[in-house]
Amino acid sequence: MASPATMRTVRPLDALRFDVSGPARFTGVVTDHLRLLGASPAGSAPQDAAVGRTVLTGGGFAAAEARTAWSGRGTGITDEATVQAATGIMAVHGRRDGAPYGLAADYAATATGILTVQGLLAGLLAQARGGACARVATRADRAGLLAVSQYLAAAGADEGEAADTAPGGPPFTSAEGVLFELETLDAGAWAAFWRALDAPADAVRAGWRPFQFRYATACAPFPAALHDTTRAHGFERIRQAAAASGADVCALRTLAERAAEQDGAVPWSLESLGEEGGTQRGARPASSDRRPLAGITVLEAGRRIQAPLAAHLLGLLGAEVIRIEPPGGDPLRGMPPACSGISARWLALNRGKQAVEIDIKSARDRRRLLDMAAGADVFLHNWAPGKAAELSLDAEHVTDVNPALVYAYTSGWAGRIADAPMGTDFMVQARTGVGEAVRPHGEPPAPSLMTLLDVLGGLTGAEAVLAGLLLRERSGRGVRVDSSLLGAADVLTGPALRRAARGEEPRRPAGFRRPSATADGWIAPSDDCAPAVAAYDLGGLRTEDALALLRGHGLSATAVTTDLSDLHHDPRFAGSISRDAHGAPAVPDPWSFA
Repeated sequence: MASPATMRTVRPLDALRFDVSGPARFTGVVTDHLRLLGASPAGSAPQDAAVGRTVLTGGGFAAAEARTAWSGRGTGITDEATVQAATGIMAVHGRRDGAPYGLAADYAATATGILTVQGLLAGLLAQARGGACARVATRADRAGLLAVSQYLAAAGADEGEAADTAPGGPPFTSAEGVLFELETLDAGAWAAFWRALDAPADAVRAGWRPFQFRYATACAPFPAALHDTTRAHGFERIRQAAAASGADVCALRTLAERAAEQDGAVPWSLESLGEEGGTQRGARPASSDRRPLAGITVLEAGRRIQAPLAAHLLGLLGAEVIRIEPPGGDPLRGMPPACSGISARWLALNRGKQAVEIDIKSARDRRRLLDMAAGADVFLHNWAPGKAAELSLDAEHVTDVNPALVYAYTSGWAGRIADAPMGTDFMVQARTGVGEAVRPHGEPPAPSLMTLLDVLGGLTGAEAVLAGLLLRERSGRGVRVDSSLLGAADVLTGPALRRAARGEEPRRPAGFRRPSATADGWIAPSDDCAPAVAAYDLGGLRTEDALALLRGHGLSATAVTTDLSDLHHDPRFAGSISRDAHGAPAVPDPWSFA
């Protein structure tokens, strides 16, 4: 049997084969990503089983197996709709509308498929480094908790939110009816944009704080005068105001428009660097830590969500993560609400990491960073495009000091879209048709104010790093890895884009994944049972009585979580949500290994 560490390889899963069975909403993502990583299907398999099963064989590895389920037994969580309802995804996504709303796209299942591939890659990497980790289990309910972990942390903090969480938010509408997103990270640019459109000064001042905090709160209750202002101007005038002020606007694209411009690009790219066999690979150290990435060191120079989440996941898998922060520390450590004086949201992404303060504008500190990179396995960042090259910290320079490095860049657009707007979550949602994909037919498109792509971008970023590490082990070469929010959007909207490309209606039918009100809350039926449940009048029943009635008639449904602080005591997640050393809520790891 050939050694997995020395076998000639082009992609990390070349020469491996896979069998996949189980729910198609899991297996579609798993199959697509395993193929893109080089594995070949061993044969057809049934897709109607309740639990997904993936087995990878060949390439000199012992068989690696992943099992994927919606939830544990007896929880009533049986599909995408009930996962979204139970974990709080519906509650967070619905904040803009003032009531829980389901995402029409299969967000939890997509995340679960990516986590499954991550687990398989981590297990193979452990084998390649001399360890033994052949079986992994993932669950969609845990993927859902991971997706809302920042919002859950804030709900369980010592203090309240710093901004109002009332309904409201973008997109804005122009005089001719063009729906668009607005983006700026600068209060001066925000004010200049609205002044150019003659918006009332008091509305401009009142609107900045909810706009600034919408990434944290998933809502933005703007003064109505701001929406009235944009409706009084044509979109070209609005574009001119944005260009002059330094803000950015992006008209919402349809799924059909996105399907027409698809370039066939994969969610991430891997490029081997240097000469084959020329690196020293990361042997697994003797340790009591049995996690698959034990002994791997990751340097993370990340900001906001995407890169910090990717590094957080690598840390959960056993890597030592050293976070590069500016002098004085990451300012987001102080973002309210806090637990023991530290931002609860920041802890959700960064707990357990070491931190080193580095001034990347200083030549001396950049040399310190290169010295640290010389002993690391991964360097991960999400700086603005061109920033790494400007600082002589791009792949070419960093791998000069460490040819065995996996150099990972998580960006907004991956250089794939001409004249792209700012590469932030909501702008990428607007540009890629996500605003249509998450809303059913008959509703105006609107990007979710839940940070869907930042989270999914963090997942695909971690998946790409794991693929890069495995490729390094098999090829003996350093690897450059690129992932993006655009790639994450294409994974999420993939089924809808394929429907659009076939000339079919890409959106889900009207009313899809809309929960039903009860006397004291909301219930969400499973997707299969939703048409039958719609015939019931549940408004006069308590939630527990409505669920009992439906289950007595053979229909599947679950209660909708509307207050995320209730998840701590929810029997559907008994014992799974803990608190860290600062008292901040912590969700369970999304995988378990055996």
